[in-house]
Amino acid sequence: MTKICCIGAGYVGGPTMAMIAKKCPDVQVTVVDINEKRIAAWQSDELPIYEPGLDEVVKETLGRNLFFSSDVDQGIRDADIIFVSVNTPTKTFGEGAGYASDLQYWELCARRIKEVSTSDKIIVEKSTLPVRTAEAMERVLHAGDNPVHFEVLSNPEFLAEGTAMADLEHPDRVLIGGHNTATGQQALQTLVEIYATWIPRERVLTANLWSAELSKLTANAFLAQRVSSINAISALCEATEADVGEVARAIGTDSRIGPKFLHASIGFGGSCFKKDILNLVYLCESYGLQEPADYWRQVVIMNEYQEARFVKTMLHNMFNTIAGKRIAIFGFAFKADTGDTRESPAINVCRALAAEHAQIVVSDPQAMENAKLDLPELADQIEFEADPYRAAEGAHAVAILTDWTLYKGLDYQRIYDSMSQPAFLFDGRNMLDHQALFEIGFEVYSIGKGLKTHLK
Repeated sequence: MTKICCIGAGYVGGPTMAMIAKKCPDVQVTVVDINEKRIAAWQSDELPIYEPGLDEVVKETLGRNLFFSSDVDQGIRDADIIFVSVNTPTKTFGEGAGYASDLQYWELCARRIKEVSTSDKIIVEKSTLPVRTAEAMERVLHAGDNPVHFEVLSNPEFLAEGTAMADLEHPDRVLIGGHNTATGQQALQTLVEIYATWIPRERVLTANLWSAELSKLTANAFLAQRVSSINAISALCEATEADVGEVARAIGTDSRIGPKFLHASIGFGGSCFKKDILNLVYLCESYGLQEPADYWRQVVIMNEYQEARFVKTMLHNMFNTIAGKRIAIFGFAFKADTGDTRESPAINVCRALAAEHAQIVVSDPQAMENAKLDLPELADQIEFEADPYRAAEGAHAVAILTDWTLYKGLDYQRIYDSMSQPAFLFDGRNMLDHQALFEIGFEVYSIGKGLKTHLK
């Protein structure tokens, strides 16, 4: 029986290994992490992350061929294949601070693999890493006179939170990079065969190691670029009284462009887009490519502009003061169907509102605990209320910051009647029926469409 160990029980490692266990019952999968609380949660009725469909897959495979353990060393020793899925956040210190990936956890992981391994292993990079990181990993693993041979592959993840399980079961593609050597190609084919258990062969792409590493950063940069591009146009739409939805539909019907990621909003968040773009910027600068670095940096700058513009719009339309006013924030997760708040636009929006002395109440069906952790410095200005109706009581404005489906089905007449008048609704996700809200009595702002107002 092939034995797989995944180091890192987070948003990537947990779901990916659960799907492999489900689709490959003849493979033993063990997920290890030094965080004992997280490991315990994976074996409980309350998983440490929220992802639609994940609970069912874990329950189906847990104890059969899927295991979770805090004994990292034993997991390493037993494994034939080791997936490395540890955190690689943006550096906050030293050279490259604010741009480069912080690889300290990755290097500690590589050193631990080398130290405790007693048999040859395939090491799979699953974390998002800078191009040519595999070269550094190989140097760590093969340093000294260790007789164990390690073959390093790159297998970047292309999951979207909220649809991760569907993405894993029916991916657009799986990408595996390896060296063009006999042992490298043998290792690559070993991993190909695992994925080919349920994924059509034509969707399992192979490449050289460096192309695979760079493809992940590039894919996220291109997706984020589309978001920033349509958001840049949304500002122009408001100035010219064009409708960004109509513009997006018109250009999206062009087969060369396509309709995806052309939905104007408050901006992108999550653990990948900003981090990967800044990593790409740092890589370009490291190779002396300043103009490409500046080009990609602008994608992040535009995203930050969109967040700031949203708050300025709120302030301007609420008579240039929100001091002491109650603002109900509907949604704190960076997107629907996840509890993840990393780089969520709601973080900066709440901080900007607090700087204007607003009284903020946050409501979200899955991200409340993470929201509290993100804004500890604003404890005296923020209230947390799971019930959106109670959150909106007495509010001067509601701001939609996450595209949860439940927000479409709320009784907005009830919400309007409970609010201070005039009642404002700022739709940061352009997901509601704005004309219906206007007819109820709301002052309605939608991105790229401007304000529907009763105030003349």
